[in-house]
Amino acid sequence: MKVVLLAGGLGTRISEESIFKPKPMIEIGGKPIIWHIMKEYSYYGFNEFIICAGYKQHVIKEWFADYFLHNSDITFDFTKGNNDMIIHNQHCEPWKVTVVDTGLNTMTGGRIKRIKSYVGNETFMMTYGDGVCDVNIAELLKYHQSHGKIATLTAVMLEQQKGVLDIDGNNAVKSFREKSHSDGAPINAGYMVLNSEIFDYLENDETIFERKPLESLAAQGELMSFVHKGFWQCMDTARERDILEKFLQKGTAPWKKWKD
Repeated sequence: MKVVLLAGGLGTRISEESIFKPKPMIEIGGKPIIWHIMKEYSYYGFNEFIICAGYKQHVIKEWFADYFLHNSDITFDFTKGNNDMIIHNQHCEPWKVTVVDTGLNTMTGGRIKRIKSYVGNETFMMTYGDGVCDVNIAELLKYHQSHGKIATLTAVMLEQQKGVLDIDGNNAVKSFREKSHSDGAPINAGYMVLNSEIFDYLENDETIFERKPLESLAAQGELMSFVHKGFWQCMDTARERDILEKFLQKGTAPWKKWKD
């Protein structure tokens, strides 16, 4: 199953770093946060990724182009007048990564629409490229498959200003609204599972995924929530980046289930 990662935004709230690179490429623990997210999925056996790039998309492409080289033990042999490269050991993940330039100013729904040809008619996973979580992705997928609806999102209870959800007793999302003043309601943390019918709800580059598409799905009873009571943290600001960095420095990062 493919994993779609949204990584095309400008990241204006952390502009001290995003002026040089896309926000998902800002590092925590010496690796871009998008790498940490991919490691989360890979831990559960999902190794095929489609990255919806936009702002400074060349940075993402160049980083993955050099990834194998930077994570291998290599001998460069010039003794015969050639540039012979001998690979001794490589420490890369078994990933297949497709980086798609989905446009500079395209909205989230438009970015997803643009990668339809790479997904096809399959169910796929999707999340944002700037937040980490210790949700059990295998259980998330199992739950999605059990209810037969078009979309499942991961809901967390945090006092933050994200997309607010109204959830009934059966975990169906009854309504979806954009952020307002923090009110302690469950919020959309990403980590979604989407059936291919989701593309019918995406109109064009101006479509904001978190507005009309999710609002329509909720109104039609096609949006379910997987309630997660564990860790989730986005990285919108330098302060939030520092919080994640401290977790890694102390060796207590909840999302880091893999071994080095």
